[in-house]
Amino acid sequence: MTRINVFVEGQTEETFVRDTLSPYFLRQGIYLNAILAQTSRGHKGGIVSYGKVKHQITRLCQQDNKAWVTTLIDYYGLPTDFPKVGQGKPVNGDIYSWVADLENAFHADIAQPNFIANFLLHEFEALLFCEPEKFADWVDDKKAIEKLHNIKLAFDSPEFINNSPQTAPSKRILSAIPKYQKTLHGPLIAADIGLDMIRQQCPHFAGWLQRLETLKSIHS
Repeated sequence: MTRINVFVEGQTEETFVRDTLSPYFLRQGIYLNAILAQTSRGHKGGIVSYGKVKHQITRLCQQDNKAWVTTLIDYYGLPTDFPKVGQGKPVNGDIYSWVADLENAFHADIAQPNFIANFLLHEFEALLFCEPEKFADWVDDKKAIEKLHNIKLAFDSPEFINNSPQTAPSKRILSAIPKYQKTLHGPLIAADIGLDMIRQQCPHFAGWLQRLETLKSIHS
């Protein structure tokens, strides 16, 4: 069976991999295992510096070189010491091209043949904008859900919802729904939306899933 270790930055992504991605890929003969980033000895979750990420990912790749290693890390808030991030996105640059450049630089710096770099545009909560109506199971506030729906309509894709401290997807959700709890509600709402809907609306995320799916043929 093809095995993929998914290096995630937080508990929300860990739960999403375990409850939504893993069952989907298992049906295809691919085993996904979430590995939570370690920020310091005894503390897990969060990306604080590239140096720590590089050490952990390199070790993962080398400890089990018959398994693949990929990442589920938010582009929003990415430390500037990540390869090429400090240069900043070109003013008129396309976000998809820019993130592809960052992933290529990340991959090249890790320099392990079983590593696949991936960033979430712009963060996990962007996926929840694929179907804001799913918040209705958790919030009895039609105006709040309508506000999220109107935000979605302002962008060609949830992946375009930008990444300033005021306008990142998670900040917009919290503005409309202050009771939103990332680790509780995020994975459950994403599961309710479903991967088919997310793939249709989030091309970068869909491309990552497709890349992982092709790994089965490499080992078959």
